[in-house]
Amino acid sequence: MTIRLPGPAGALRTYEPRTEPLAVTPGTPFTSRTVFSAAHVVADPFADVSPDSPAAVDWDLTLAFRRHLWSHGLGVAEAMDTAQRGMGLDWAGAAELIRRSAAEAKAVGGLIACGVGTDQLTGPAPLAEVRAAYEEQLALVEESGAQAILMASRALAAAASGPEDYLEVYGHLLRQASEPVILHWLGPMFDPALEGYWGSSDLDAATDTFLEVIAAHPDKVDGIKVSLLEARREIDIRRRLPQGVRCYTGDDFNYPELIAGDEQGFSHALLGIFDPLGPLAAEAVQVLDTGDRKGFRELLDPTVELSRHLFQAPTRFYKTGVVFLAWLADHQPHFTMVGGLQSARSLPHLAKAYELADGLGLFPDPKLAEERMKTLLSVYGVNQ
Repeated sequence: MTIRLPGPAGALRTYEPRTEPLAVTPGTPFTSRTVFSAAHVVADPFADVSPDSPAAVDWDLTLAFRRHLWSHGLGVAEAMDTAQRGMGLDWAGAAELIRRSAAEAKAVGGLIACGVGTDQLTGPAPLAEVRAAYEEQLALVEESGAQAILMASRALAAAASGPEDYLEVYGHLLRQASEPVILHWLGPMFDPALEGYWGSSDLDAATDTFLEVIAAHPDKVDGIKVSLLEARREIDIRRRLPQGVRCYTGDDFNYPELIAGDEQGFSHALLGIFDPLGPLAAEAVQVLDTGDRKGFRELLDPTVELSRHLFQAPTRFYKTGVVFLAWLADHQPHFTMVGGLQSARSLPHLAKAYELADGLGLFPDPKLAEERMKTLLSVYGVNQ
């Protein structure tokens, strides 16, 4: 069987889908790396909402997808940008997601860390209100029993006048955190409102401020997540961290080499691309646990083309491809997103994502994925 797919120029081309999925072994706890997948939320397709309405989430399917990730040994990074924080999921929805996912993690013994931000602020706010918003979210995450991830804040980026404001706000939060947290530096390619984070658009100066925050509170920082899509910068930061502070790569362009590491260290992982790659990523880390870096790279390197495709500019819309692949893999019965973001990528982009994912064997039922791809194509007027 073949399928006709549209290319970038609009012309149709013939593709022959694979017939068998990639064979993976059941998940087991990892020993060499701590690995989180930032997980997407499943929208309720029958809710009568508009793009401006509060998110309507299908809680049963959303939690089922988290159980899928945990079953393969992956941790869940909850209520992050992959879950459409700031792009359809408001604070009320994120708070409910955190409560439900943390309870589910406790029930099944899954690893979970949850995003702490300031998205209850809907407009410009002074630093005191930014700090209070962070405190409210930190308290909720800690009360849920999850680890906290201090996310980059649009409100702080807008309110801060320089590096000293970041030092003050983060220092205050770290002093009151009951357990070590993960600090998250999300670059402007993921969210343009975060341009100039840490008080400077000069990444060298921003890095110095970031490291100053960590150096002042190393006992309160479990690790950092760096999402700048620059492998060399992440390696430089990783080598400058205090003893015992981990680096969790958030680089969806260069993750295999960063996780594999070099003679001076390695990165753990907290990645959006591990949402669609879950079973394959887990298989690769299990190989790495045996000390086989070559085997790890042989499994994970071929996935980079798909990841770079999903995360191509404008990068913040990578979530559309993630949910699209979840539909094709039958983790949800529809391709509907919070805020209507299923329309944020073109048909040729989605067709290429299907082809790359199918080539990797990511679909448990390749025939079903093909049928669903053909259904989508027919909506756009592409007859097979």
